[in-house]
Amino acid sequence: MKRSVFYVSDRTGITAEMLGQSLITQFDSFQFQRYTLPFIDSPERAQEAIAAINLAARTDGQRPLVFSTLINESVRRTLRTAEALVLDFFEVFIAPLESELGAPSSHAVGKSHGTGDLHTYTQRMNAINFSMAHDDGAAGKGLSEAEIILVGVSRCGKTPTSLYLAMQFGIKAANYPLIPEDLDKQQLPSALLAWRKKLWGLSIRPERLHQIRSERRPDSSYASLANCRHEIQAAEAMMRAHGIPFLESTNMSIEELSTTILHQTGLARHLY
Repeated sequence: MKRSVFYVSDRTGITAEMLGQSLITQFDSFQFQRYTLPFIDSPERAQEAIAAINLAARTDGQRPLVFSTLINESVRRTLRTAEALVLDFFEVFIAPLESELGAPSSHAVGKSHGTGDLHTYTQRMNAINFSMAHDDGAAGKGLSEAEIILVGVSRCGKTPTSLYLAMQFGIKAANYPLIPEDLDKQQLPSALLAWRKKLWGLSIRPERLHQIRSERRPDSSYASLANCRHEIQAAEAMMRAHGIPFLESTNMSIEELSTTILHQTGLARHLY
C-alpha cells in the first residue's frame, strides 16, 4: 500500500522529517512517498503547499499524511485546510509545555536549527572541520585534539560515523585506517600509539565488506571475499590484543553506532 507523506516546516524541515519518520517506520506494510516542503513561512507559501498536498490526494485517491512544525498560527491554520491528515507537532507539544511551565513559548521561527547560539554553532562547525581534516588518516598531527579516533579496515564505516558524531553531537572524531602492513605486523600505526585510550574500533562482516568493496573496485584482490575475511580477522585480533573496544557495524546504522559509542565511552554529547 502506498501513501504520500509531507514534511512541512517554516525552516529546514529537519525536525518534521525526524519526528515524522520515526512514526511512519512503525508501519511496515506501507510504501511511503515522502516530500519535504521547507520555508513555508507565509499564508501564500502555505497555499502552495496545500496545492501540492491536494494534488497528491487526488492522484493517490486517499489523504496524504502531513507532519508540520510550523510556528506562525495563521500559516498553521491555513495548512489545516488541506485534504490530508495534518499532524501539528507544535500544537501537540508546545501547548502542554506552556501549561506545565506556566509561561508562553517564544513562538520564534528556526530556534532548533539556526545560528542563534553562536558559541555552540561554532563548536559544531569546528568539530566538522576537524573530522574532515582527520579523515582516513589524512592528518596524523593534531590528534591530541581528537575526542575519539575510530580505527578499522578500509570501508567499514569509519568516515560516515566520524562525520555523524561531528555534525550531530559536536564531537571531534578522527578516523584512521588499519592497512595490510599494520595487520600483518599486528602493530598499531605509529601515529596512534600515543592515543591508545582514544581509540575505538569498527568491524564488519566479510560478506558485507566484499559487497561494498566490489562496488568500488570490482574483481580486485582488495575486494575478494578471502581478503576481506583475512583483514577483518587480523583487525579484530589486533584490537583485542591492544585492548581496543570495537563494534560490528554490519547491521547498525550510523545513528546507532554513534549513540552506542557515546554511551559506552561517556563522551559528552552536544545537542543543537
